[in-house]
Amino acid sequence: MPTADVLIYTRTAGYRHDSIPAGATALAGLARELGREAEITEDPGAFTPEGLGRCAVVVLLSTTGNVLTPEGRTAFEAYLRGGGSLLAVHAAANAEPDWPFYGELLGTRFDGHPEIQPGLVLVDDRDHPATAPLPARWARTDEWYNFTSHPGDGGVRILARADETSYRGGTHGDDHPLVWCREVDRGRFFFTALGHASETYRDPAFRAHLSGALAWLTA
Repeated sequence: MPTADVLIYTRTAGYRHDSIPAGATALAGLARELGREAEITEDPGAFTPEGLGRCAVVVLLSTTGNVLTPEGRTAFEAYLRGGGSLLAVHAAANAEPDWPFYGELLGTRFDGHPEIQPGLVLVDDRDHPATAPLPARWARTDEWYNFTSHPGDGGVRILARADETSYRGGTHGDDHPLVWCREVDRGRFFFTALGHASETYRDPAFRAHLSGALAWLTA
């Protein structure tokens, strides 16, 4: 059962990113910088009403496949609707593929990616703590995710897009969402599609991006 107010969940039931340990360490450190204690776990038993009740924010860090029990799903949905917060990072777009609530929360689903390559992130909305520290045109090397639909159709606030002219294999054209957020009842949700490689979590700009997301979610 969680003992800290930032729960970093790293369980995978599909592809497992090598960057998960680096990401978990970075997120735990960023949480501490914000005055929060962090716990890293792969135990689905952490998702209980009592355990989640101690959490200011839950992080799904590149979780893939079905990583929650039916009871955990019920507790997690109630937590989020009741005022909890969720930070979903990178492959968390491919988590819980048969859970309708999570699909509605995310606003879309993962739909593959081209090879890892350099590209540009277009930061359109810099009125958010997670994007305020970033340049308007942010050069990255990452795994550029495609999605089954545009999440904006589900009412999310798009913060940053991929510039598909800067790399190969994008499928959304001029409006390729990468980073977005939303409110769900009394809770908050934030997603960033970036974060594939271990070295990403040592990058000051990316760390500022994650720190801003955590600050918004725990405000």
